[in-house]
Amino acid sequence: MDFTLSEEQQMLRDLVARFVRDNLIPLEPRVLASEAEGEAKAIPAEDRARIDARAKELGLYALESPEEFDGANLDTVSMVGVFEELGRTCVDYYFPPDSPNLHMLMQTCNDEQRQKYLEPYARGEKISAIAISEPNGGGDPAAMITRAEPDGNGWRINGRKIWISRAPEADFTILMAVTDPSKGARGGISAFVVDKDTPGYEVARKIPMIGGRVTYEIAIDDLKLPGSALLGELGNGFGPMQLRLSRRRVEMAARCIGTTRRALDEMKAWVKERKTFGDLLSNRQAIQWWIADAEMELHALRLMVYNTAVKIDAGQQARTECSMVKLKGTELAWDTLDKAMQAYGAMGMTKELPLQMMANQIRVQRIYEGPSEVHRMLIARHALQDRIVGL
Repeated sequence: MDFTLSEEQQMLRDLVARFVRDNLIPLEPRVLASEAEGEAKAIPAEDRARIDARAKELGLYALESPEEFDGANLDTVSMVGVFEELGRTCVDYYFPPDSPNLHMLMQTCNDEQRQKYLEPYARGEKISAIAISEPNGGGDPAAMITRAEPDGNGWRINGRKIWISRAPEADFTILMAVTDPSKGARGGISAFVVDKDTPGYEVARKIPMIGGRVTYEIAIDDLKLPGSALLGELGNGFGPMQLRLSRRRVEMAARCIGTTRRALDEMKAWVKERKTFGDLLSNRQAIQWWIADAEMELHALRLMVYNTAVKIDAGQQARTECSMVKLKGTELAWDTLDKAMQAYGAMGMTKELPLQMMANQIRVQRIYEGPSEVHRMLIARHALQDRIVGL
């Protein structure tokens, strides 16, 4: 197997690396200062507009969008390098549109919805959100109780959603709801698209998260939607949602490669300069083993992510691999950041360095898109089924 990137893929990765170096890393002091004051770490609006314009100028918009919508239609392998480079900074940025929602819309939109939602979204002209999790649902999407019931030619929906990113600014939200409680995840969950400011769909509260993140809780009270709001087939919302989650997990794992590399680079630079008890930290065996172990694990993670991306591009079922890379990536990044902060000593505890913010961002990701324990359960379940079949 050849893991060498093509010339085009390497050029894209190098372009993104320069973009991160020139446009995002210089913003880190401002973002860190804002977070230290208890504010959200979001890029200031004026900077966001400038950075978006620069990304568009460089051809970094709509990387995964279909060519018919002026997109580059890049494969998953090409995007791994993009997300890896974006993971090297604590400045939270993505090239519009957000990839997982794009792929879900591409799989489910009818002709009318393609024109109204998919096309402007694919061009990076609209913002989307997705409402899956519920206050009592935990890491099990199949346990959702938000109910959509037929109402004339449309639907009436009631329930509660939580941990939703970008809820207030989203032009539309993909809403998951139960349409047949007797079937559960196997034919009983449907997806709907809700336009901004639709009565009955209200932001109930803003929830500050660690790492400077912000999510929202949504109250859904007698939300009335037309029949045209159904996204995809009735009762078949769980499958496209799982596709979206798989895409997000690969993206997160790729970003974790970049985050781990940044933590390692920061730690290696520091220990080659810092002396304790008359000798450099880099000469301490404990530090050397931290670095050696992280380098080996990072190499393994990168190979795992590219292997998973190849399977996705080949149309193969890769749900277990997606669980593996998400779990491996978030835990490796968390451990490496922790070691880097330990090597820095008291300086590693400050909010002047990006390490603490990146660590908190990774800590959130160990919960987002499925907690680590759930992924271990899924991986074990798959492994045991294979063993039983093999007997």
